[in-house]
Amino acid sequence: MKKEWFFWPLGAFFRSIGGIPVYRGKHTSMTDALAETARNTPHFRLCVTPEGTRSLNPEWKKGFYFIALKANIPILLYGLDFERKLIECKHVIVPTGDVEADMKLIKTYYKDFKGKKPELFTVGDI
Repeated sequence: MKKEWFFWPLGAFFRSIGGIPVYRGKHTSMTDALAETARNTPHFRLCVTPEGTRSLNPEWKKGFYFIALKANIPILLYGLDFERKLIECKHVIVPTGDVEADMKLIKTYYKDFKGKKPELFTVGDI
């Protein structure tokens, strides 16, 4: 999560449960490091927070995709729907390396979910 959350006392807690601060301003090989961790850890879980939390953006970040691709692990698509008061995971994607095709599948899955602020969410052109 954002490095700003890793201050005392929360930082100690987040690190104790496996949290890793992300420094967005620096170009680091975060996807390589996380893929390596996933390959060398018996149980690896990564939660990527949803797009659309602050502004409308049809161009989704793809770091989660490249981590899964490099580590050869599946992506479980969990959707949160505020309107239906529902959390569900009905689709799993194993990255093929065809980023455009796989992202189209992912965005298609999420297109009908309604967030807390649906006006700030878009899947763009799919």
